[in-house]
Amino acid sequence: MIQKSYDGKNALYLIPTPIGNMEDITMRALNILELVDYVLCEDTRVTKVLLEYFNLKKKLVSCHEHNEDTVKKKVLEDLKDGKNIGLVTDQGSPIISDPGYRVVEYVTQNNQNVIALPGATAFVPALMTSGIDSSKFIFYRFTNAKHSKRVKELEILKPMQYTIVFYEAVHRIKEFIDDLYNAFGNRKVVIARELSKLHEEIYRGSLEELKNCDITLKGEFVIVVEGNKENIDYSDISIIEHVKMYIEEGNSEKDAIKLVAKDRKVAKSDIYKEYHINK
Repeated sequence: MIQKSYDGKNALYLIPTPIGNMEDITMRALNILELVDYVLCEDTRVTKVLLEYFNLKKKLVSCHEHNEDTVKKKVLEDLKDGKNIGLVTDQGSPIISDPGYRVVEYVTQNNQNVIALPGATAFVPALMTSGIDSSKFIFYRFTNAKHSKRVKELEILKPMQYTIVFYEAVHRIKEFIDDLYNAFGNRKVVIARELSKLHEEIYRGSLEELKNCDITLKGEFVIVVEGNKENIDYSDISIIEHVKMYIEEGNSEKDAIKLVAKDRKVAKSDIYKEYHINK
């Protein structure tokens, strides 16, 4: 399917909403909210406050991780009937660490237009203000809530030379910074709290400094961590994990195998065999 986004057809619109400061809404977002027949939202109560602030009245339909499979079928029917539909999450850009993916996947598979508006999302301003190299970065979102699994994830991420951006919940932030320090060593890190809001705070320093810092335990957090700048030892991860690491960075399987062979100073054929036998 080739989508001609602005050919006059109706669409499912993905509409970013402010992450804290209402002035961050765009004129286009307001115009699309006026246009659509109804709005899918993560929490109708939160979206109602947003719409009331801008004197908008729209039918709201709940769409969250527990009902997406049901909602997506109704959305497809309405799109086929010529309706325009909006999709928002509580704060920020839809799909980015929020519900909506299954709806988008389903309607695109059925040849309906999906149009994403640019707008607010928390990790971008955190990265911009971090002072850490942003030419190449990985947005990892949340690590596993279970400590043992989170430690394993961080060990796999440790060799990456790109800046890594995480989200973390307030009740785990201190433990998460300790885990980062134990896994990554003493790298540069920035912790951004309550971005765009009145009580926004940016903590900059090393992991050692910030794990001992008195961080305000309120609000939402984005963590930006410097990539690995040292000679990298890949012995702590398997060949399978090593190949997958490069694939997750956007490389093809073939290129990932080449990179792993170079890192480990072994033949590409050996990596290929190990990867395909055991993956």
